[in-house]
Amino acid sequence: MTALEKGITTNGTGYGGKSWNILGQVYFPKAVTDSTFAFETNSEPGQFVPVHIHPTQDEFILVQEGTLDLKLDGQWVKAHAGDLVRMPRGVPHGYFNKSDKPCRALFWVSPMQKLEALFNQLHNLTDPAEVVRISALHEVDFLPPEAND
Repeated sequence: MTALEKGITTNGTGYGGKSWNILGQVYFPKAVTDSTFAFETNSEPGQFVPVHIHPTQDEFILVQEGTLDLKLDGQWVKAHAGDLVRMPRGVPHGYFNKSDKPCRALFWVSPMQKLEALFNQLHNLTDPAEVVRISALHEVDFLPPEAND
């Protein structure tokens, strides 16, 4: 089991100096243990993660700056700075920056399962179909494109 290490992951950096670029979005790991995986996203206008399911994990989003549009269990909702989004395991969800401003958010998933390994494998990939294929091997199941409508 990976133990939580005390300390601070400073603003604009990732734990251990790590960051990931996944289809143009930048992710910074903030805390990595077997029980939880926390990461910051920086989404430019127009960026998104399509609707998907984590069958074995609960996920949360704390919007820090900007606004996210979310497709949460088939319904469109908006989360603004300071809002916390709760997404229980098995609930389809996707997030979209439909605004004209960047959005920064802290995500955390519990338990971590295979997410750090997934992010490591997705880093710098440019083919969305390959991202979907690899994600399915790591317990993240993307829904068909029409789920994003």
